[in-house]
Amino acid sequence: MQHRISAGAIVENAAGQLLLVRHVLPGKYDFWVAPGGGVQGREELAAAATREVREETGLHVAIGSLAYIEEFANPDTRHVKFWFTARLVGGSLSADAPEAKAEHIVEAAWLSRSDLGARTVFPLVLADRYWDDRTRGLTTPAYLGLRTMEFW
Repeated sequence: MQHRISAGAIVENAAGQLLLVRHVLPGKYDFWVAPGGGVQGREELAAAATREVREETGLHVAIGSLAYIEEFANPDTRHVKFWFTARLVGGSLSADAPEAKAEHIVEAAWLSRSDLGARTVFPLVLADRYWDDRTRGLTTPAYLGLRTMEFW
């Protein structure tokens, strides 16, 4: 079994909306996820999260604190993903970059809490627990456990 280290960013705008990207592979999957992906070489986790946001959404962010650690697995790969909070500092929202297209990202959008209810969203915590955690201040990273991947 392969192992993969990933990093992502939970970016919330002033209107209380989260930055998410939509991955679609017709007949296989259609889900929304906070931007993120695999760490490259000796890249630091925060740098990987920053790069992934830029590649997947066209936006530039400043990374904040580590919020969640998530593990998930499919039959071939076990992933450990580090989710950071981040704030928007610039750029233009777009899912047109080659890196986004290569990952079947068809859309990047700011979604409200109520928008998330009818969608498949990852990390799962964004649909519910995140909102309470952020009210309390996300003071320490929370371990989200190990789950089986639904799509790969």
